[in-house]
Amino acid sequence: MSVLFFKRFLKRPLQIASIVPSSRVLVERVANKIDFDHAGIIAEYGPGEGAHSRELAQRMRPDAQLLLFELDPAFSRDLKRQFANDRRVHVINANAATIGGELVRRGIAQCDYIVSGIPFSILEIDKKRDLLRQTHDALTPGGAFIIYQVTNELRQHAIDFASANSEYVLQNIPPMFITVFRKDSMRNGNGATDRATRFSSAPA
Repeated sequence: MSVLFFKRFLKRPLQIASIVPSSRVLVERVANKIDFDHAGIIAEYGPGEGAHSRELAQRMRPDAQLLLFELDPAFSRDLKRQFANDRRVHVINANAATIGGELVRRGIAQCDYIVSGIPFSILEIDKKRDLLRQTHDALTPGGAFIIYQVTNELRQHAIDFASANSEYVLQNIPPMFITVFRKDSMRNGNGATDRATRFSSAPA
């Protein structure tokens, strides 16, 4: 565990939610939900010290982009240092709820994937549902919102998504649910499903 992560946990335990970063098993399981061959734009909410961010950047295409929304200023500075030489990675020291405006500002239509480890369970219900709506709107048809959480209560609030698939990862402290919320896919004029529907919803 990094010293920075522990210090930020002590200062903001509810915001960070876990006393240790994600385990290697959890990081790999989350990344395995993404089809990196077709992932042009990926966003991450609350990357913290960057365990998932590093894995995403390692697997991403050379022409892909990774938007990291990190509210904590100390984590943001550290992330900028870590990815200073990777032009694909953009660290945004702002709330995840600003995603719509950030996409517009950067000339990005929508994301293919959004990954999140922020503790949705501590958010007020109105803020929780508003962020879910914004996340849904920020995704391309057939795109996926991938979360890892201590509880699986978010499934009852994510009503805009077409499907949800979960798995429980014991090899983490604390154990986590990984849930993939899939946005409905549009069909083109020939009746063929959008390419995103070819992605696996929740591979093991």
